[in-house]
Amino acid sequence: MATVRNDESQSMWQLQGRRIYCALSVMMLIIAAVVFTTSAAMARTYTAMVIDAETGDVLHEYRADHKVYPASLTKIMTLYMLFDALDSGKVSLSTRMEVSKRAWGQAPSKLGLQPGEKISVEDAILALVTKSANDIAVVVAEHLGGTEIKFAQMMTAKARQIGMKNTTFRNASGLPNRGQLTTARDMIRLAVSLRKDYGNYYHYFSTQKFSYGKRTYGNHNNLLASYYGTDGIKTGYINASGFNLVASVNRNGRRLIGVVFGGRTARSRDDQMKKLLDQAYLDLKKDGEIIAPRPRISPDGKILPADTQLLMAKQNNANEVEQPGRIDTETVVARLSPETGGWGIQVGAFSDQRRAQEAVLAAARTAPDVLRLTRAAVEQQSNGSGVVYRARLLGFGGEQEARSACAALRKEKVACIPVNAGDAG
Repeated sequence: MATVRNDESQSMWQLQGRRIYCALSVMMLIIAAVVFTTSAAMARTYTAMVIDAETGDVLHEYRADHKVYPASLTKIMTLYMLFDALDSGKVSLSTRMEVSKRAWGQAPSKLGLQPGEKISVEDAILALVTKSANDIAVVVAEHLGGTEIKFAQMMTAKARQIGMKNTTFRNASGLPNRGQLTTARDMIRLAVSLRKDYGNYYHYFSTQKFSYGKRTYGNHNNLLASYYGTDGIKTGYINASGFNLVASVNRNGRRLIGVVFGGRTARSRDDQMKKLLDQAYLDLKKDGEIIAPRPRISPDGKILPADTQLLMAKQNNANEVEQPGRIDTETVVARLSPETGGWGIQVGAFSDQRRAQEAVLAAARTAPDVLRLTRAAVEQQSNGSGVVYRARLLGFGGEQEARSACAALRKEKVACIPVNAGDAG
C-alpha cells in the first residue's frame, strides 16, 4: 500500500510540475510578446521636429527626444564621415574603393557590384544619396574603418562630438539592428553639422539622377521635385521604423530643416513634412521675418524644375482667390520653342496657354512616382491657323520609357502620346 501511495504522490508532483512548467512557458511568451510589441511600438512612434537652421529656433517639435530606428538616415552620418575623410585628404573623389564579399551580400537596396569590383568615392557618394545603396555603405565603412563594426564605433564617437547624445550606430547602412537608435533632435543636429562642417559637399544631396553602368537611379527624396526650395537631404525606411525623412528647404534666404519619423507610407510622410514646413514658413511670414518667394523663368529660356513650376501654380491659385479672374499665366510654366532630340510625352495641344499649363501640371501630379524625374513644359508652336500650345513632360531616356509613362497615365484616365521632343505634334 505504501508503494501505491508513493507512486500516486510522485505522479501528482509530476503533474503539478508539468502544469507549473506550462504556466511559466505561457508567461514567458506573453512577456516576450509584450516586450517585442512595446519595442516595435516605441520605434514606430511618430516623431517630428522643424528648426530655423540659422538661428536654431525650434519651430515645431513632437516627441523630438523619443528614440527610434534611423533606417537609411544612418547614411547621412556615413556620408559625414566620408566628407571628413575627403576634407582631411585621406581620400579624394577619384579614390577607388573595393567591394568585399560582405558588402556584396548586403540586402537591397543596393547597386549590386561584385566582390573585387571597385567604385570611386564620388560615385559612392551619389549611390548613397540617390539609390541609398546598402552595399556601398559597407564599402565606405570598410575602406575608412577597416571593418563595419569599427566604423560604426567611429560614427557613434563622432555623433557624441557633434551633440547627438541619444544616438548609437551599429552599422553604416541603417539595415535593422535593435541597438541602432536615434532621435529627431539628434538628426536635426546631424543635418545642421553637416552643412556647417562640410557645406562644400552638400550639393550632392540635391542630385536627382545618378547613372552607373547601364542604369539610372532616381533620388528617393520626392520633395526635391515637388516642394519649392528643397535641396536635400535623405529618406529612410525599414519596417520597424516606418517612413522617415530629413529635409532641408531654403526660401528667400531662410533655411528650415525638418525631420519626420514613423510615416505609414512615403506619400503620407512627405505630405506631413510639407504641412509642417508650410506652417513654419507661414508663421515666419506672419511675424514679418520673410517675404514669400517669387521664382522666375530662367533668362536663357531653360525649363524650370518641377518644384518651381508647382510653387508658381500654387501661388497663382492663391492670387486668383485674392483677385478673382486674375492669374499670371506667363510664370506658371515656361513657354519654349520646340526642342530637338530626346523623348517626352504629350498630354494635350491647346489654343489657350493657360489650359496647356494646367494640363501638364495635372499630369505631373497624377503619376508623381513615374514622372518625378521629368521636366514640365508648354511649347509654343505656330501653324497656319494661329498658335498652339503643347503640354509636354520631357526628359525620358528613350521611346520605351516614354511609352511606359503614357501607359501609367492612361490608367489614371489621362490622355497621352509618346513623342520625340522635336516633333511638331
